[in-house]
Amino acid sequence: MNTTPVTGDVRQRILHTGQIIISGRGFSSVGLNEILKAASVPKGSFYHYFGSKEAFGEALLDDYFTGYLVQLEERLSQPGISNAERLIGYWTHWRDTQHHGDSSGKCLVVKLAAEVSDLSERMRQVLQRGTEQIIARLALAIDAAIADGSLPSLASTQGNATELATTLYQLWLGASLRAKITRDQVPLDAALKATYALLNLSPNLTATQKRNEP
Repeated sequence: MNTTPVTGDVRQRILHTGQIIISGRGFSSVGLNEILKAASVPKGSFYHYFGSKEAFGEALLDDYFTGYLVQLEERLSQPGISNAERLIGYWTHWRDTQHHGDSSGKCLVVKLAAEVSDLSERMRQVLQRGTEQIIARLALAIDAAIADGSLPSLASTQGNATELATTLYQLWLGASLRAKITRDQVPLDAALKATYALLNLSPNLTATQKRNEP
């Protein structure tokens, strides 16, 4: 048993360490002992916070989505640019962070969705809830971009924005999965090109320039 003294926020340390390891290798192939050893946490501390590996998986996904939504809100609220530019910035950041080999920044939805949705109904529900929250926030940004004139009107209803946000999010999940197979950025570049087309924006024309055209 690891006897290294435990300090700080132990629960968060376990979750953070687990996310890094599981992002690289998946949920089922990683044992608790490996996570606890890397986190320098004794096994008894794990069961103080999590009743089982499945409960740990639920907490891991909840924690991931909490952090992701905070970062998404920051990215979609940047001052000084249009809402369309904020949206493009979000997907450009996705492209730039999802093709390299560092697992610490990889999308946990892409890594775990197929595996744990069949393994655990409770974890599947966390994935569904979290992805729906992401799509809802993207839909708000699309509506805001229509309102500020940086995106053309989609008939300007929340339902249309939600449909478009869903299509875009699913496009990027698929492109990220494809990039894992090709081990290059090509699928993500194609997703960004398709995103510009779906939003009716030119890749050679910034959202601010488009908005300010006569």
